[in-house]
Amino acid sequence: MTAGRVWPDPEATALKQRLAPWRHPQVQPDLLLVLAATATAEVEGISAAGASAASRRYTALADAELLLYGPGHRPRWSLPPLPAGVSPALISWVAAQALGLRPQVAAVGLQQQPPFPHLRLEACDCGPAACLSSGRAMAPDRVERLWQRGVRLGRSLRRPLVLAECVPGGTSTAQAALTALGLPVADLVSGSALHPPMQLKRRLVEAGLQRAGLGPDPSPQAILAAVGDPFQAVAAGLLLGAMESGQPVLLAGGSQMLAVLALALRALPRADRSALTAGVTLGTTAWLAAESLAGRPALAELLARLERALSVEILALHSGLRFHDSRHQALRDYERGYVKEGVGAGALALLAQLRGCSLELLRRDCDQALDALQRL
Repeated sequence: MTAGRVWPDPEATALKQRLAPWRHPQVQPDLLLVLAATATAEVEGISAAGASAASRRYTALADAELLLYGPGHRPRWSLPPLPAGVSPALISWVAAQALGLRPQVAAVGLQQQPPFPHLRLEACDCGPAACLSSGRAMAPDRVERLWQRGVRLGRSLRRPLVLAECVPGGTSTAQAALTALGLPVADLVSGSALHPPMQLKRRLVEAGLQRAGLGPDPSPQAILAAVGDPFQAVAAGLLLGAMESGQPVLLAGGSQMLAVLALALRALPRADRSALTAGVTLGTTAWLAAESLAGRPALAELLARLERALSVEILALHSGLRFHDSRHQALRDYERGYVKEGVGAGALALLAQLRGCSLELLRRDCDQALDALQRL
């Protein structure tokens, strides 16, 4: 196996046992991509998941179309222009094809109706969450409905689940949720930009938490209502439901997934938290795992702080996929620090590796997929 294992460092036998459900040849995992929206993404400079606030309003739909139908399909929503690179949904599609997975998509809070079959988790007119800086991102009853909808989804699982997301502005709401939980993470949460807007994120989070006035030890639901987004409410509930169904979950991403895991853990008694983390693995890209902020490996340090604060151990792995030898500049841009992760790219590439797909084949297929995308 060429996938890198970076944190923590359990015995190899224990690692094999944890990964057994993901390697089982007779068990095909489910893949759920949750699309969501927050007005936080409208803040100028907050995200590179689209070159402008207007383009970021349809990033989630465009990425989902690419994952569902591939690069040869002319989409209803074209991929938004990026400062550099190409959508990670391209990697996700390549890996999903190698794995033979059929993605399911759920939508919460989007401004447009998805033009493809999807799970509707709430009424269409709910719209995006308000900007986290308002301190009133979502109504408390909306948070509770989404949380319970996630719990029911988790309870209904019958196979291992890869949980992916596409939420422009989502690393900022992740930082806000983790900060509200008492974790000092302002120097560790990255984003889609080459140089993440750390000061801007910090100001938004401070403004949101000051206006929310949460008080000591707020509940996860109160935090979500103050500074969260719809994806976080669904995903945190889903993790609790998956624990009941006994199905493992591969969280696809970085800080956004660690935020929902932290929210779910906080909802549990301390004695029950290890039971949740025993069924959860974080899967990400090599680019995000290697990212350094303020001279430190950001994701590894973020993970360590979460483990200390919540008294748990979390297994996190990254794919070995790299694009140094790609024919396309847009893919080589990943090696320069652009894009990094999203739409489940890292976890799906990792899962393809665990199931025997070579890194060379994945890279070649990404090159060919980008050929097809550029011919449209």
